Amino acid sequence: QVQLVESGGGLVQPGGSLRLSCAASINIFSIASMGWYRQAPGKERELVARITGDGRTNYADSVKGRFSISRDTAKNTVYLQMNSLKSEDTAVYYCNPENWAQKPFGSWGQGTQVIVSS
Repeated sequence: QVQLVESGGGLVQPGGSLRLSCAASINIFSIASMGWYRQAPGKERELVARITGDGRTNYADSVKGRFSISRDTAKNTVYLQMNSLKSEDTAVYYCNPENWAQKPFGSWGQGTQVIVSS
């Protein structure tokens, strides 16, 4: 059972920044990829960013140029740096390891709430 602990969320004004962390109980270097997902009220969960085992990254169009995913393999931790936040970024953010089909296979954690509001 993979354990995932997300942290770093909070209330921030539009244009502000936050850095989310995801501590995993597995060796993140050995899996296909790690993804950051988010779910806004009344919407389905969506992929925000992904980092593969060999360090390649990709992002949802809505966050390109504003968000950056990174990792510390020694700590089995993945980060999501979020800049120029917008109200539409308000959501609960989750991380999850992904298989080679880029599908999440871990149990969803509690996530970390991000609220962008003035």
